[in-house]
Amino acid sequence: MIRFDRVGFRYGTTPVLADVDLEIEEGELCLVAGRTGTGKSTLLRAVNGLVPHFTGGVLTGRVTVAGRDTRDHPPRELADVVGYVGQDPRAGFVSDVVEEELAYGMESLGLPSDVMRRRVEETLDLLGLAGLRDRPLSTLSGGQAQRVAIGSVLTTHPKVLVLDEPTSALDPIGAEDVLATLQRLVHDLGLTVILAEHRLERVVHLADTTVLLSGDGSPPLHGPTAEIMADSPVAPPVVRLGRLAGWSPLPLSVRDARRAAASLRQRLADTPSPERDARRTGAPLGERLADAPPPDRQDRRSPAPDRENGRSPESGQGTRPRSSDQEDVRSPASGPGTGRPRSPHQEDGRSPAEVRGLEVRYGPVTALRGVDLSVAPGEVIALMGRNGAGKSSLLSALVGLIRPAGGRVRVGGVVPHETPPRVMVRKAGLVPQDAADLLYAETVAAECAAADRDMGAEPGTCRALLGRLAPGVDDALHPRDLSEGRRLALALAVILTGRPPLILLDEPTRGLDYTAKGRLVEIVRDLAADGHAVVLASHDVELVAEVATRTVVVAEGEIVADGPTGEVVVGSPAFAPQVGKILAPVPILTVDQAREAMAWA
Repeated sequence: MIRFDRVGFRYGTTPVLADVDLEIEEGELCLVAGRTGTGKSTLLRAVNGLVPHFTGGVLTGRVTVAGRDTRDHPPRELADVVGYVGQDPRAGFVSDVVEEELAYGMESLGLPSDVMRRRVEETLDLLGLAGLRDRPLSTLSGGQAQRVAIGSVLTTHPKVLVLDEPTSALDPIGAEDVLATLQRLVHDLGLTVILAEHRLERVVHLADTTVLLSGDGSPPLHGPTAEIMADSPVAPPVVRLGRLAGWSPLPLSVRDARRAAASLRQRLADTPSPERDARRTGAPLGERLADAPPPDRQDRRSPAPDRENGRSPESGQGTRPRSSDQEDVRSPASGPGTGRPRSPHQEDGRSPAEVRGLEVRYGPVTALRGVDLSVAPGEVIALMGRNGAGKSSLLSALVGLIRPAGGRVRVGGVVPHETPPRVMVRKAGLVPQDAADLLYAETVAAECAAADRDMGAEPGTCRALLGRLAPGVDDALHPRDLSEGRRLALALAVILTGRPPLILLDEPTRGLDYTAKGRLVEIVRDLAADGHAVVLASHDVELVAEVATRTVVVAEGEIVADGPTGEVVVGSPAFAPQVGKILAPVPILTVDQAREAMAWA
């Protein structure tokens, strides 16, 4: 169905793909994996001719799809065979209303009206969009927009479906539903699906084969998913736990891992005090282990999601010691040799944020109602909930982007929507779902320099942060030419440069690989240790397990759960991380916590 014959591609003198030689069969679900910037999106765009007909650049070799050579057939001549959904689903919208968008592709292909009507209804039911039929596209949440984009492609009944990060904005249940639908189409109708995804835990167990891109100029690896994952530098928690425990064959699903983990669960359950204390307090195991060194090494310490060296997450007063070779990210005002800077809200005693009875409406639609939330210094709060629950609206209210219909919001002692932006940016910083909204300069270097000036930071502060989040970004590139993950890393660096007392992150790991996500976790922990409050809205349950001290679940515009992350996520089939599901009822949430617990056992 899809054939790459010694394909290479470069932009100018920069090689992106080299010696790609692979074949994807009809009715196959193929996963494209690799770190951020290794050419995954370029590979996908080559399938429908966007590379090189739209992007420019130099393509060598040959790509054929259903017998058509993409060099001779531009994207419009492949539209009846290949359906494509990019990383930014809104960029592909051409209509104003959901139902019209679902029908547009069929209209372009000249299908009869009765066929279009039937397919629209089927797709509305298939993807759970029936309630959004008449909604303007501009009012959809990121996850809802992603479903509509996938649906608009499915209505044309392509033979090949190409998806770039298809679940990045979907809640866990929504992602499972969409992927289950795709798997059913693959199995029942012979649809060929090739997709790139950073959240491998969502899709790795469904993929028949995997293409692993290294980004170092070597040919990609292609083969059965289990074989590729055995040595892959990017791997989901279930695979990393399997490697740690030495399981063979290596499990790809939670179900297989639970079967393999029976003896490990028993061994960990019999381990003394840390587990019993964690169960009694509801705190994650890693937190308890961080407070009590193993008997064989009294000086051993391990980073934990929500406590470092005995510091209570509620206090915001402790600091985390660093080794001499560990990078110190300072506030602009701290200066060399001054140690850890104090956050502005620690100086004046104000709480970073207080919300009481908040109500937000968009026309007749109520997005939030009766929301109460207090944010303490040093807290890392995760907002979770299904798409459209109101998480982004709450973040927007905290930074003053929307005027509440009712209730009270105070951030750093001011009312956000009544405060000038130049003042508000010193109180709270928001990284939105679409990172490009924050970027306006012509080059990465100019963007970083502007951030340093705007935030009053020392020159080089923003660039150093970007280097931690996404090493190797070319300073001369235009920000909009970056991959989605690197663009997000740049936007994060811009906001973190100012180190405001309250930092708001909306889907901060969208487009980030596991390595970049690990760097983000380190930075968030450092900020919390300095007394900054961080509120992040995320569908990434693995990130929440790693970094959040407290989790707030939002449903239908109301807060339905609020408590320590260990209590909230462990008992939830939707929000529990993979390791939590595999090792339950032992309260371990991450691979790092499992490694520490296994050392105890």
